[in-house]
Amino acid sequence: MTTLYEIHNLKQSYRKDTPILDISDLTIRSEGITGLVGPNGSGKSTLLKVLSFLMPYDSGTLLYRGQPAAGRESVIRREVTYLLQNSFLLSRSVFENIAFGLRLRGTSASEVKAIVRESLTRVGLDPDEFAPRQWYQLSGGEVQRVALAARLALRPRVLLLDEPTANVDEASAQLIMAAAVTEAEQHGTAVIVATHDMPWLYEMSAEIIGLYRGRVTAGAENILQGGWKQEGCHMVRNFPGGQTVYADRADTAAVRAAALDPSCVRVSLSRPQPADPANITAGHLVHLPLERGRNSVLVTADVGGSLLKARVPESDPLCRELYPQREVFYIFPYSSVRWL
Repeated sequence: MTTLYEIHNLKQSYRKDTPILDISDLTIRSEGITGLVGPNGSGKSTLLKVLSFLMPYDSGTLLYRGQPAAGRESVIRREVTYLLQNSFLLSRSVFENIAFGLRLRGTSASEVKAIVRESLTRVGLDPDEFAPRQWYQLSGGEVQRVALAARLALRPRVLLLDEPTANVDEASAQLIMAAAVTEAEQHGTAVIVATHDMPWLYEMSAEIIGLYRGRVTAGAENILQGGWKQEGCHMVRNFPGGQTVYADRADTAAVRAAALDPSCVRVSLSRPQPADPANITAGHLVHLPLERGRNSVLVTADVGGSLLKARVPESDPLCRELYPQREVFYIFPYSSVRWL
């Protein structure tokens, strides 16, 4: 694996007392799809803006392809393109929207025409039908696909996607994600995407990076926010429906959230005998995505209104007995809960 970005001791804040990013060390690969996950407000969009060189950071070091990025931002921006969650088009035709960036780079008229047609095709839009349309003649999903086509036309080395399917119809969402996969697999572009489409993300990404309050966490970790209280020598969190999770006592009284590695969670199809000090929770399966980079299945269940994940090797016979809505039981030790 070759390295695309390296981050060391990077800090960014919107207010002096409120850090948005606080990343000690992070490496992002230069090929395939890398996923960003984390709750709202965790810093995903801010990190994408930093990686696109559209937002300066307060302190730290950012390397791009092994070299310091500071002072080279304008050059690097020609290799990196960023698609926002809510994209806007220029007040002109679809053709002119896609051609705009190409003309700024001095692309010849004949090449512009060919690239526009190719880019529209790659996002599932018929060039003959859509190229002459005006920006106001498009649906929300079509706007997002045209915005993506405009970025693909630039043939970037890095494609950054911030919740690209959050506000589009299902058909457009599938075409946008398919275009991202094609861009990575056939054109060698490094795709970094933040999305709530977890099954797609875990199945297609070679690497998952988690963020929580601006800090990097393991990508698929369960984040248990709020509701913790101390009872004796343990910390306790109650789920709706009466289920309770116990954890070893925290070192600080100001506990806000905890993390649980899915690899520490065992899955059972029947309720096991109580084992102390281990938690046993019941839930119904909702997602079973294959983790491409690990050859494992991320078994995701609804437990009292919260989604909890367990990791099961793809080769485990248990996987053949798992299907959506089946009741399962999660078993994990108190000590596996890590405080954030």
